[in-house]
Amino acid sequence: MEKALKKYGPIFVLPTLLAFTIGFIIPFIEGLYLSFCQFTTVKNAKFVGLSNYQSILADEQFISAFGFTVSYAVVSIVVINVIALGLALLLTRELKGTNIFRTVFFMPNLIGGIVLGYIWQILINCVLSIVGQPLLALNSQAGYWGLIILTAWQQIGYMMIIYIAGLQNVPDDLIEAAAIDGANAWQTFWKVKLPMIMSSITVCVFLTLTNSFKLFDQNLALTAGDPAHSTEMLALNIYQTFYSRAGMQWKGFGQAKAVLFCILVVVISFAQLRATRSKEVQR
Repeated sequence: MEKALKKYGPIFVLPTLLAFTIGFIIPFIEGLYLSFCQFTTVKNAKFVGLSNYQSILADEQFISAFGFTVSYAVVSIVVINVIALGLALLLTRELKGTNIFRTVFFMPNLIGGIVLGYIWQILINCVLSIVGQPLLALNSQAGYWGLIILTAWQQIGYMMIIYIAGLQNVPDDLIEAAAIDGANAWQTFWKVKLPMIMSSITVCVFLTLTNSFKLFDQNLALTAGDPAHSTEMLALNIYQTFYSRAGMQWKGFGQAKAVLFCILVVVISFAQLRATRSKEVQR
């Protein structure tokens, strides 16, 4: 069997490797080159060196979008993971109807981001009009918290399922031993359950981190960056640079932003993975 795998294994790997090369590696390398160019199509690219990257440092809208994205990411990561873990703790108890609640909380994850954005835009604008506050198009604070509420509502159920799987894998012997030693519910959670589900925390924090930084469709549908680009996140800023302005200089500028954005997300994600994995318990 092992000989057959060694002999024919590469044949089965080849289609996936070929698709990955054509669909990701080649476009990424070409996109990296285009970030050093001014272009309208890939065939008329004019190499301009580091000028696109130098322009990024002087782009106040990009810097503002970066700050807004970081602020949003920090709050949304905490909100989503704390609530998802709390729900997971409740739904791993022997309560009636837990399967129904799990389904209900998970369902928003099945709805597309654009649809959610427009639904929540209507809901939030109705609430703002009732309380006499400016609508989303003129209210940056409402736009900020609207994005957090929207993404939390969409992602909490998905993260909850991951936490439930982690909690169900905590050995009963450890919980029983903690009870025998006189540990209360909070001590059992903090000293026993939390260390044992660090792998689930690693996954959930990684997913919420990457989702927060690459958020686009909800941002576009809910606020479109209004008012005056104050709620514009990095992905939307790159989109507006690349597609909303004509001229080869803007294409290169947008491409440079995209490459820098990709590197930024990769570096932050790997740093987070390294930090949380170091705290995982080896079973």
